[in-house]
Amino acid sequence: MTVLEVTDLNIRFRQETATHHAVRGVSFTVGKGETVALVGESGSGKSVTALSTVQLLGDSAEVSGSIRYQGREMVGAPARTLRAVRGNDISFIFQEPMTSLNPLHTIEKQLVESIGLHQGLRGAPARARALEMLEKVGIRDAESRLGAYPHQLSGGQRQRVMIAMALANGPELLIADEPTTALDVTIQAQILELLADLKTREGLSLLFITHDLGVVRRIADRVCVMQNGEIVEQGRTADIFADPRHPYTRKLLAAEPTGRPDPLPAAAPEVLRTKDLRVWFPIQGGLLRRTVGHVKAVNGASLSVRAGETLGIVGESGSGKTTLALAILRLIDSEGPVVFLGRDIQGARARALRGMRKDMQVVFQDPFGSLSPRMTVEEIIAEGLGVHGAAGDRHAMVAEIMAEVGLDPATMSRYPHEFSGGQRQRIAIARAMILRPRLVVLDEPTSALDMTVQVQIVELLRGLQRRHGLAYLFISHDLRVVRALSHRIMVMRAGDVIEEGEAEQVFTAPATAYTRALLEAALS
Repeated sequence: MTVLEVTDLNIRFRQETATHHAVRGVSFTVGKGETVALVGESGSGKSVTALSTVQLLGDSAEVSGSIRYQGREMVGAPARTLRAVRGNDISFIFQEPMTSLNPLHTIEKQLVESIGLHQGLRGAPARARALEMLEKVGIRDAESRLGAYPHQLSGGQRQRVMIAMALANGPELLIADEPTTALDVTIQAQILELLADLKTREGLSLLFITHDLGVVRRIADRVCVMQNGEIVEQGRTADIFADPRHPYTRKLLAAEPTGRPDPLPAAAPEVLRTKDLRVWFPIQGGLLRRTVGHVKAVNGASLSVRAGETLGIVGESGSGKTTLALAILRLIDSEGPVVFLGRDIQGARARALRGMRKDMQVVFQDPFGSLSPRMTVEEIIAEGLGVHGAAGDRHAMVAEIMAEVGLDPATMSRYPHEFSGGQRQRIAIARAMILRPRLVVLDEPTSALDMTVQVQIVELLRGLQRRHGLAYLFISHDLRVVRALSHRIMVMRAGDVIEEGEAEQVFTAPATAYTRALLEAALS
């Protein structure tokens, strides 16, 4: 039985001066109990297509064609019909649960609100249904989690709450829009296993939107490949992977970071060294707010990195990776020596540190969140030059670094929202590199990017390291990217360094069961 049938779907967005044709003649079906994946790069029209199924695109969208849910036409349907389908028959899971959940309300309140709105349950019955759903999606000690706020849960737990909310009203079709992109590899594997199990137990149909072909291969029965608003190829998953017909499909399948970093010169000088670095956050309690314990975020980390070398730091969320990087950059307090360019900066005062900041830079995971929307690209990239009083023609320096990272200098007067995700990450890299640093901390710089863009950013980072002898601390849960960039690997778990060694040694002969589990989840 066909649950969803999309025929000749066209979506246009009216703008002040023009009309953008976002989706062009798209047709596909989703059968009962079937998983269909919409695959493509950012901007290909995947999410817009999904949102159109229950007309969630807003007033600027013009939708034509046919979208039939169990035989009922959704295009042009009255509001009453759409309200009955939304959340009841068709439910959504979005990419980032932290932005989808209300930070001011408890998990119980948010679940009960949805249940009350669609099922009319109140009080104890609604709470019982909420508890049942949390247990169904595998949240341990579910009753205590009902009173928690979103920030008190891990990324995997928040995504499970989103799944519970989507399933609470017994939908027939679940639309999952990049539900695992921001998650660690082990959590990603758990969520995919959970979705597959729920699909079997609940008889769900699943429309799965992603740019990760590894996920598609694992979960989908059929695949629709989208490019520039069109489906350029569709078929059974095994057939698409075994014999892709369209050049774009072949390009996506080939888009995986490959190669290895350049060999490290034997005489490369040491840039950074730590010894038993510790970051403990105090837990205060009682009337006088005395310290009654500690959260051991980083517990005795020792590392070194030389010019031209990349140290990959891997581990699940909460393992201490980012906390360690912030301590090294002296952005949070820590104990233990941090020797940077031969000088212990642990006890250095703010004024002394300021002069060294230009030699240590950081690139964050989400470029859109780390770039000011009110500043032009030129202002963003040149900001560090002004802070550190750099001499010279700043306009020319910005143009030079933009060209080096693969951006057109003619676009420097534009704003971040006018660029793609990959271009915004290049802007963030240019902002860090314009000061010609010696050490760059890269905190998940590729995890939010399409696979093809990931490959481009990896090649860019390799080239910059080769030309300037940069030392990288590369933090990531994407082990394919880590392997392509790193000379050595450090594995962290719950604040402890549990394994360290040459990258190939760690990948081919991991010493701990935890590392083996990470590799199996990421590379299987």
